[in-house]
Amino acid sequence: MTVETLRNRFVDVKQCEPENHDQLLDFARRKYLKGELSLSEYKKVIYALEQDGATSLTFP
Repeated sequence: MTVETLRNRFVDVKQCEPENHDQLLDFARRKYLKGELSLSEYKKVIYALEQDGATSLTFP
């Protein structure tokens, strides 16, 4: 999964653009915990987001 694909899913679900990568990071974590992302997809997108400076808003 790419960050762009995750962003598209975010827009489909939330009906708005994410304000920043932090929101996408938390969205990806929720999707993973619900079983909607595989471990490999999760790792790939989390790594990309963290490289862009994302930090979790809801998970310490």
